[in-house]
Amino acid sequence: MKTKLSLSLAVAALSCMMGCSRQTTVDDSVVTMATEATFPPYEYRVNDQFAGVDVDISAAIAKALGKTLKVEDMKFDSVIPAVTTGKADWAAAGITVTEDRKESVDFSIPYYRDAAQVIIVPVSSSIADADDLKGKKIGVQSGTTGDTFMTNNYGDPERFDNAAIAISAMQAGRVDAVVIDEAPAKNFVADKADLKILETPLTVEEYAIAVRKGNAKLLETINKVIEEMLEKGEIKALMEKHTKATEVAGEPAA
Repeated sequence: MKTKLSLSLAVAALSCMMGCSRQTTVDDSVVTMATEATFPPYEYRVNDQFAGVDVDISAAIAKALGKTLKVEDMKFDSVIPAVTTGKADWAAAGITVTEDRKESVDFSIPYYRDAAQVIIVPVSSSIADADDLKGKKIGVQSGTTGDTFMTNNYGDPERFDNAAIAISAMQAGRVDAVVIDEAPAKNFVADKADLKILETPLTVEEYAIAVRKGNAKLLETINKVIEEMLEKGEIKALMEKHTKATEVAGEPAA
């Protein structure tokens, strides 16, 4: 009886192990993009579907790889850790190339070279340029280069999970200004007569796609896709398409 019971337990344990193994098997037909989908025109939602420049570029990369794209939405400061830990194959979220980030991931060639951090203020604000930010409460999206710039030059800002929340906080009087990337800034203020973007940008930046360090094969494919899309003018067309789409839609989805 003891022998039969032990054998039964062993078979059950083996079955469980096999079942568990099947459940955790990686689906090789799917590639995962990590993003933060409140950053139009680069990533946003339409009727629970992901859209945006980065989503379309990633879909082209997935097609070149012969795989299906899966988009994982998360906080911006989690997208690079998602790549380094293997939870995502790449991160595309309007990510600025910085030396600090290069220590954690490898970057593709830039697909957008004219990015900038800008200042959004109420139209009635006395803030006219960067010098006027001293001593003010400044809202930023946590983990962004806007966050880093403000921290290094003006002290700790007020940090928010995304730009939309930061702007709502400014409209409620909780912060005096918001520093975010130029393209989404234009979307956020497009239908808001009470807000404006100051003329002079704080920084000039480049966006690229982040992959796990040493993943040369994937990086080669990504670079090839980006090069082809740039040469054909497709990325410029995507910028125009999604900028128009999000301006028409009005308030970006959160």
